[in-house]
Amino acid sequence: MDTPSLTTYQQYHLRPTYQHHVGYLFAPMVRASQAHVVMLTEQGLIPAERGARLLRGLRELSTDTGPATAYDGSFEDVYFMMEKRLAQACRIPTSQLDVQLARSRNDLDAGVFRMVLRDQLVGVLGRVLAAATTALERADRYADVVITGYTHRRPAQPTTIGHALAGYAEALAGEAVLYADVIDQLNISPLGSCAFAGTDLDISPARVAELLGFDGLVTNSYEAVAGADHLVRVATLNAQSLATGARLARTLMDWLTWRWVATPGDFTQGSSIMPQKRNPVVLEHLVSMAGAEAADAASVLNNVGAAWWEDSNNATTDVQVRLWDSCDRADRFFALLGGFLAELEPLEPPTREEIVASGATTTAAADALTRHGVPFRAAHSVVGRLVRDSAPDGWTAESVRAAADAVGIGEPLTDVAVAHLIAAAVRPELVLDRAQADGPGTAAVRAQVTVVRSTVDKVAGRLAGVTDRLARADRALDEVATEMAAR
Repeated sequence: MDTPSLTTYQQYHLRPTYQHHVGYLFAPMVRASQAHVVMLTEQGLIPAERGARLLRGLRELSTDTGPATAYDGSFEDVYFMMEKRLAQACRIPTSQLDVQLARSRNDLDAGVFRMVLRDQLVGVLGRVLAAATTALERADRYADVVITGYTHRRPAQPTTIGHALAGYAEALAGEAVLYADVIDQLNISPLGSCAFAGTDLDISPARVAELLGFDGLVTNSYEAVAGADHLVRVATLNAQSLATGARLARTLMDWLTWRWVATPGDFTQGSSIMPQKRNPVVLEHLVSMAGAEAADAASVLNNVGAAWWEDSNNATTDVQVRLWDSCDRADRFFALLGGFLAELEPLEPPTREEIVASGATTTAAADALTRHGVPFRAAHSVVGRLVRDSAPDGWTAESVRAAADAVGIGEPLTDVAVAHLIAAAVRPELVLDRAQADGPGTAAVRAQVTVVRSTVDKVAGRLAGVTDRLARADRALDEVATEMAAR
């Protein structure tokens, strides 16, 4: 709605931007300011009594749980709203504030953006680890449930539910490592860089970083405010991770349609006209969410690529909306997918006859011949000829030998070779005994679960280290700010 008292720029950019940003930025901006004032006071850059007054005002802002200040055009953005409110809390005019001494909105924004994304990604990583843990539990439980594996949407080879889910758990574990790496990259402080060239004042950026839980400092002050690689990594990692999860969601749609697994009731919606329908639309939502994640990543890349190599709204402020939405969506995505997997149970997996009729066992049949000295291409041709004549359940010793003769195999097939070929063709459950370490054999899948769980546990340890560091920093900042405010 148009507001005549606001300029066009205020109505159509500053106000909507403020309204979206204030919920994300105000609290961490106050927190960063508390650390900054503590540092200024400790360094003797402001008198103790002025530092105490500012810290009392900032504490008042941090404990205010009321609605955000409405945008009325009397301030430009969240930062200047904070200054206005801080001056009111300190009972002084804004001209007497020291909170921005040796600081710019440039380094403050860069630092606060990192704090917001750090907290969001800590949550996302927790969801990824939980989903991976659930996938591993289900993989172990269903390592002996044989199904038909597909390639190019056609039946290919027998596998198991456990084998498929252990594979997705491995993908999640790899993504968890990447999320932990991105958190490490984010968790270095740009604060102290000011506009981009620092200051001649004797500040201590390391002290501010310590109080805010950062693990170090950006090495170069220009990069601190101009750099955006960490923002691109967040966007692209979210897009990558959700794309992989969406692929699993589409496969799960097939499993539900074929009644291989039961439809989890908590993840369905009814039909407005067909009383029998329970639609697992959550899987469709997951696919759509992955598409939106890709769009956000493209937006971030486009904006960053369109910006100058300097502090620029294109590459920093303007991409934050996309990043915050992206992280929120990723958090919800893995909560939904992990919850769905937790309720996944076999219903009517394909029967032996269905798997055999699909042709999925023919590769194993050809391999059985090669173990008896038949060259691979010849074995492949024998089985191909058999398939063209009838389904594997109809193969006999005579038909196998006739196919071998037609292909022109030199040595006659032994009875054992023929028996092994037919057994492989009609017994898909033999895949459960496969010894290959990365394959669908029951023992192999459970060993895979152990290996992947080790990676998940290591990342969980890294995440616990980050959250512990942040908690300790919070306590330390509260203690020193409270002590200084009481002076």
